[in-house]
Amino acid sequence: MPWVDIGVNLTNERMNVDSILLRAKEAGIANILVTGTSVSESQKALQLTQQHPQFLYSTAGVHPHYAADVETDFIAQLKHIASQKNVLAIGECGLDFNRNFSPRQQQLDVFEQQLNLAVSLQKPVFLHERDAFAEQIELLQHYRPSLCGGVVHCFTGNVAQMQAYLELDLYIGVTGWVCDMNRGQALRDAVKSLPLERLLLETDSPYLRPKGLANNRKIDGGSNEPAYLPYIAEQLSHLMGVELAAVEEQSFVNSQQLFGSLGQG
Repeated sequence: MPWVDIGVNLTNERMNVDSILLRAKEAGIANILVTGTSVSESQKALQLTQQHPQFLYSTAGVHPHYAADVETDFIAQLKHIASQKNVLAIGECGLDFNRNFSPRQQQLDVFEQQLNLAVSLQKPVFLHERDAFAEQIELLQHYRPSLCGGVVHCFTGNVAQMQAYLELDLYIGVTGWVCDMNRGQALRDAVKSLPLERLLLETDSPYLRPKGLANNRKIDGGSNEPAYLPYIAEQLSHLMGVELAAVEEQSFVNSQQLFGSLGQG
């Protein structure tokens, strides 16, 4: 089975797209889902998918950090982008009360509008949450019956939080955070009880370069990239107590079940 990276910030200025995609293919990555974090970044992500059809797909959404910057017609703009066949999910959307780059009420309003958009388009949600679990889970409990599915992107929470998301039949996105034995201990404990059928893999590159990875600074400049997804999966397989091949196969199947087109490149 090939690998699928469901979260890459490929529009980031740190990303040398051509060389990164070449190394990803050499590492066995079949598809990459490019993350949209604002209307403009979602448009850029879509354009990348059009340049690399059947390899790149994207999301369309507004990250909570940028909730204060939305235009009055941002939902109409997102709807236009998300209606394109290469756009597979609504997001990155959610709540982030850690830094509060946008006022909390504005984050809530923008998130709820995107949940409604996901319902109307029947596309899954690509979720972000940091230090806002109670508020986020309350909204998701309300909207989940109408949503067609979703993934908790870059999950870093504890067992109880993971179980709450699983009760809503959501997928859990695991990144290189799981390789950090200090900051990632809560996640390392949680994944031990994560059903393989709910697992999705992502790098969130260029962020969250996995701890313990060999120094490839001359190649990657010290950033994370999709080629390192198999390394994350290997560490995860040890924690979950399952064969690496099982992680590879089931995460591939899960990506198809949630996003449809992924895994077919």
